Amino acid sequence: MDPFIALADPIRRDLLRTLASGPARVVDLAARHPISRPAVSKHLRVLTEAGLATVEDRGRERHYALARPGLAPVRALLDELAGRRPPIPESAFDALELEVRRTVHDRRAGTDAAPGTASSQEESA
Repeated sequence: MDPFIALADPIRRDLLRTLASGPARVVDLAARHPISRPAVSKHLRVLTEAGLATVEDRGRERHYALARPGLAPVRALLDELAGRRPPIPESAFDALELEVRRTVHDRRAGTDAAPGTASSQEESA
């Protein structure tokens, strides 16, 4: 399920706010809302299917917790709308470092030109 659809309901948003402070049982979550326990359970099921909450069975009780990774699409959209760019991944810096080292090595070796360019073809002639 799409996390944006799950977040469209105000009760589900409130449930997530509660879960942000720590895991909770269904009975505790239901006590905070003017709807039945089965209705709260349905809302929690939607949040779980959307990847916004996790559930753990402990005996006869179900404990729900906020699944922070599920908020990534929402955060990405908000960052996009705010004009923020996502952070540059570490792997990009690793690739850049490798290319810089390769270029420095080639220059020291006197092979500035890439294979197949005019300079390297002239040297081989």
